[in-house]
Amino acid sequence: MPRFQIFNEKEIASLRKGGRILHDCLRHVSALVEPGVTTGFLDSMAEAFIRDHGGIPGFKGYQGFPATLCTSVNDVCVHGIPGAQELKPGDMISIDCGVVLDGLNTDACVTVPVGVISPLAQRLMDTSRDALDQAITIVKAGIHVGDISSTVEKLARARGFAPIRALTGHGLGTTLHQYPDIPNVGTAKTGPVLPSMTLIAIEPIISAGSDAIVEGDDGWAIYAKDHALIAHFEHTLLVLQGGNEVLTAG
Repeated sequence: MPRFQIFNEKEIASLRKGGRILHDCLRHVSALVEPGVTTGFLDSMAEAFIRDHGGIPGFKGYQGFPATLCTSVNDVCVHGIPGAQELKPGDMISIDCGVVLDGLNTDACVTVPVGVISPLAQRLMDTSRDALDQAITIVKAGIHVGDISSTVEKLARARGFAPIRALTGHGLGTTLHQYPDIPNVGTAKTGPVLPSMTLIAIEPIISAGSDAIVEGDDGWAIYAKDHALIAHFEHTLLVLQGGNEVLTAG
């Protein structure tokens, strides 16, 4: 039977350090986003930042992924490969990154506007961030995974947007993705019960259109089937008896 990974104080100290490196890396890279910048440049800056601060890029080489960042622009949901693509005014880019420190993974994502974006894009971006923030407020030992899922889904649908059903958050620790999945669609009081001192990544991936997705030709990028805009925010949380600690927040 799948089991939650439980962490001791020494491991948690390492996770805090890794989460701080990841937070600071995403802040650094986000500040570089502007029209004309390539996704490959952002990736190189992220890798240098992580290594300079004592971490290891968590995504690079994971199941063959070739980069430090997933750079998902506009209608790309997840796993966009950085390269020669130049950002244009009005784009949105989701910058997803992982850090390994002392053999332990943290994972986080932000969506960043490129110059001035449309009102729809801004509402979508705000909704994904707000869904994450609201979900974080309920996380503590003893809740069900479905409590998180239903919180994300209700907020997104109330604002006229669709959570991507097929893409989920996850547990993590000595591996990047592990038990349990944390869907963005679900029913409260269902699913696994979170224990204290485990680690989860919550990541609302929200569409301005339908939740249908298709895989791109490179075998990595996953797109909105209807080419709708996508926003994606993510934090890594340590579950505690009376609440949680967001390891990838400032």
